[in-house]
Amino acid sequence: MTTTPRPAVRSTVHGYPRIGPDRELKRAEESYWKGATSAADLEKVAADLRLDTYARLRAAGIDDIPSNTFSYYDQVLDTAVLFGLVPARFEDPAAAADADERLRRYFALARGVQGAPPLEMTKWFDTNYHYLVPELSPDVLPRAAGDKPVAEFREALDAGYRTRPVLVGPLTFLLLSKAADDAPEGWSPLALLDDLLDAYASVLADLRAAGAEQVQLDEPVLATDEGRAALGHLERAYGVLGGLTDRPEIWVSTYFGSIGADALRVLKESPVEAVGLDFVTDDEGIADLTAVSGLGGTRLVAGVVEGRNVWRTDVPAAVATLGTLLGLADELTVSTSCSLLHVPIDLDAETSLAPELRAALAFAEQKTREVALLGRVLSEGLQDGHDADAAPAGPAFVDARVRARLQALGADAYERPQERGAPTDLALTTTTIGSFPQTGELRRARAAHRRGELDEAGYTAILRAEIDRVIALQEDIGLDVLVHGEPERNDMVQYFAEQLQGYATTENGWVQSYGSRCVRPPILFGDVSRPEPMTVEWITYAQSRTEKPVKGMLTGPVTMLAWSFVRTDQPLGDTARQVALALRDEVADLERAGIRHIQVDEAALRELLPLRREKRQEYLDWAVGSFRLATSGVSPSTTIHTHMCYSEFGLIVDGIEALDADVTSVEAARSRMELVADLGRRGYKRGIGPGVYDIHSPRVPSVEEIEASLRLAVSHIDAGGLWVNPDCGLKTRGYAEAEQALRNMVEAARRVRADL
Repeated sequence: MTTTPRPAVRSTVHGYPRIGPDRELKRAEESYWKGATSAADLEKVAADLRLDTYARLRAAGIDDIPSNTFSYYDQVLDTAVLFGLVPARFEDPAAAADADERLRRYFALARGVQGAPPLEMTKWFDTNYHYLVPELSPDVLPRAAGDKPVAEFREALDAGYRTRPVLVGPLTFLLLSKAADDAPEGWSPLALLDDLLDAYASVLADLRAAGAEQVQLDEPVLATDEGRAALGHLERAYGVLGGLTDRPEIWVSTYFGSIGADALRVLKESPVEAVGLDFVTDDEGIADLTAVSGLGGTRLVAGVVEGRNVWRTDVPAAVATLGTLLGLADELTVSTSCSLLHVPIDLDAETSLAPELRAALAFAEQKTREVALLGRVLSEGLQDGHDADAAPAGPAFVDARVRARLQALGADAYERPQERGAPTDLALTTTTIGSFPQTGELRRARAAHRRGELDEAGYTAILRAEIDRVIALQEDIGLDVLVHGEPERNDMVQYFAEQLQGYATTENGWVQSYGSRCVRPPILFGDVSRPEPMTVEWITYAQSRTEKPVKGMLTGPVTMLAWSFVRTDQPLGDTARQVALALRDEVADLERAGIRHIQVDEAALRELLPLRREKRQEYLDWAVGSFRLATSGVSPSTTIHTHMCYSEFGLIVDGIEALDADVTSVEAARSRMELVADLGRRGYKRGIGPGVYDIHSPRVPSVEEIEASLRLAVSHIDAGGLWVNPDCGLKTRGYAEAEQALRNMVEAARRVRADL
């Protein structure tokens, strides 16, 4: 009797967190930016982190280890620099020859310098990770201008790791780029495709010469409508690159959703060696494969381990999926659904999570082991000992009172009176988004209080002193509507998660958001409720220190979900409504305390928008509904504000209007007031606060620069409905730069107001 040999199934991951187990990259970058350490010091930290990642992946049992997934800021910016696509305002003849100057220019692109605003920043698809938007024009042609992928491959090879270099694919790069301001009207970055393919060909040849056997080109844009509409460009790109003779094997990796049978057919028929598909985000991937009769001899890289959430993999279910996939491809590699940069590094660093919750979790380190285990189960027939039920469920996670209260709500719980008072009697009302700089003293006090070394009375005194300072500073600057500065908050989501039932927070679960900015997303594991008021004490104290109005500051339900790791055992809309109900109670308490401006931030409203149009209305229905549930209980005299940042909002103008907020503040400085023009064309009538100060850059905008932005805004929107504010909160900035920028902002508003 003969038996059929098991197929050789390999394992890999799309990428791994870059920041280091103790956020070593963050500290090294910020030290370098301050001038406290050298470029060589920063590069040494980066090299050590890369080698540590390779060692971790090998120890986990991963067969094929990726490289060039490390970045000082983000992979799209790296690609622009690699191909010499740098706007003229950043060009420096010295930068071409000097490594330290090249690094300075790189960070200038990301953060800006005086006289050179940074590249626009926006969200990486529907994640809370950000990328810098390349500015392209027909006057600057792509070329192989750098050696980062080759250098990092050689570095790994010297350390004993033959890796698979990863690059952003040409179609994704071009579709995520924008035409520079000086590009001809109607010109598209896709016009650069052939020149870009020549540049890729040069890099691929260099990688092969260095010894690379495989290269991964990431094309997540294929999960979007824009990517699916560019099939001719996709066919051209991989016909050309696959047809090269001087290259490694090419893996085209897609993620964040299915790509559709048409795009999959193009890739199957192209001369590439492997295609990566996401089988976690939606359930359409197997249908796509079946529609094209499988991949045949093209290797399938199967993303069956979730790369964006922290729940353990249901191994038996994943094995069943992989068994089906073995019938649709001759060769199979088990992988994550996307890069693991979206999850914390190691669950073993957490010591305070409840045992029953901890048992349901997996961070990057654990997910790599799951991938390796799945590979061994399929190729060796191992019996897995992994619990099948990894999803959080059961009585411990359910609160019958919350569910009954939601079920009892009527339609009027989502509606506000249409007749309302004007938010203010000013044109161009000045304010800020919420947070003020978090000083070292505040951080030390918070840490001491958390450790029990500073009692409640001492901690409260420090926070009140900071509120006093912030209120006095705003009055001196001349702002019209004030904030309390949020000194009590570590993070706009974590702060509330720590006070809501149904949430858990981590000690070391850091995730990169952009550059050196890291967050600790809380874990939403059960039904959500508010045991007691969360912000009223601080807001009412601030209001007692001034005659000017002070805004109450809350984080909205969609953003509370988007920036958390959320349970998967019920629809997101149901979870959002639970959070909204808890926030509704807080809004009511603020109003009862005399607060007449209440801001409920929905910074992530655009972020969670499904990548395909056919799924967007369903999302907007529950997203808008949850915001309205949180805010609709106020009287007509109370002004509801919201805030959104760093996403292209033109796609959801209807959704913004449907929120029914009295004032919406939005990112606008880096995106050149694009949303304001969109709103103007629609005849938008509510209050809008286009950000005129980019707080993600250390540069201080001049009065004239802000004045020009405001005059552009006034040309689109009636000045009576315009508010003047920064793009986002000031938490990450220092007082010196923030104060000067705010003074410039108030003066610019005064000048424009005088001409109305």
